[in-house]
Amino acid sequence: MNPSLSYEYIRGLIEGEGCFSFCSIGWSGEKKIKIPSFALAMSRRDKNLIIKVRDTLGLRNKVYEYGPRKRNDGYNRNGMAILIVRDIGQLKNIIIPLCYKKFAGNKKKQFENWLEKIGNDPDIPGGYKFIYKIHKAGFYDKNPKYMD
Repeated sequence: MNPSLSYEYIRGLIEGEGCFSFCSIGWSGEKKIKIPSFALAMSRRDKNLIIKVRDTLGLRNKVYEYGPRKRNDGYNRNGMAILIVRDIGQLKNIIIPLCYKKFAGNKKKQFENWLEKIGNDPDIPGGYKFIYKIHKAGFYDKNPKYMD
């Protein structure tokens, strides 16, 4: 059995290949519904590495694989392997503690803006607002997790 990846290594992968964003999941009357999401996307030749990240963190998500795509610009793109986390519990208990105050540069800014938008965007469902509330209350500062 291969050893687990270190959390520092995983954070390095996230810093380079991860994304904190939002997925539109439909409409509720006149209001668009968006949910927070985290994605780690790499070339499909690295699918086993993404699976190892998923397993080390104890995530339940499937790793999706997409074939190569030809674009109008004449370049062929390799296929992609993507891990996407949208589940509130996994975001709150795994992804955010792993990343909280651990990044530098643009990823730090992206992560902080993502947390703020979770709390302030009216299109985000109320259940996800809990993540923002405990962040503002200092929960993640008082309960450090995933220390290497």
